[in-house]
Amino acid sequence: MKRGPTGHSRERVFRFVQARLQAGEPPTIREVQDACGFRSIQTAREHLEALVNENRLTKQSGKSRSYRLPNETSQASMVPILGQVQAGSLTTAVQDLDGYLPVCSRDADHCFALRVKGMSMIGVGILPGDLVVVHQQNTANSGNIVVALVDGEATVKTFRRNNDRVELHAENPAFEPIVSDGEDVQILGKVVEVRRIFDQSVGNYQSA
Repeated sequence: MKRGPTGHSRERVFRFVQARLQAGEPPTIREVQDACGFRSIQTAREHLEALVNENRLTKQSGKSRSYRLPNETSQASMVPILGQVQAGSLTTAVQDLDGYLPVCSRDADHCFALRVKGMSMIGVGILPGDLVVVHQQNTANSGNIVVALVDGEATVKTFRRNNDRVELHAENPAFEPIVSDGEDVQILGKVVEVRRIFDQSVGNYQSA
């Protein structure tokens, strides 16, 4: 790597991209340009491509946020954090992008993450503020923990089927189950992982 002014600029680009990736927020080229104070986006692109050539970054084709650290490429993918979902009383589903979360999954393209708010799932260790990683699917088996829409509102619950009825059970005796004939319940996906971030100030993990 060059040690003159260009080398210092490139190191600044690398440090910025590295910090963003470690926080779960892969940056766009425009964000690199703005953060590093380059006059043109082409300058940012040239530094990024040089870092790829130096094997300090890798590039995933077809994505606007395509740069990764080499040891992340084969291990982790970024899934979008889509906001909050209520665990307890229901709340309107939030689709606003709230950052990205690195996950180790071959099926990450079909996953998203949501932040839990409420106490109804504490019996299975899902606490307020946790991030649940959800595999997108419209069906579930009894006993699966799911994210479901009920009358257009989202909730995290344990799914059970009782004859022709759909039941969404809390894992907290203080909450009553939601019972439906199934017509007003839509399964958004199955919870496959729970993440707990202890330092909410690191990265874009905090809710909007």
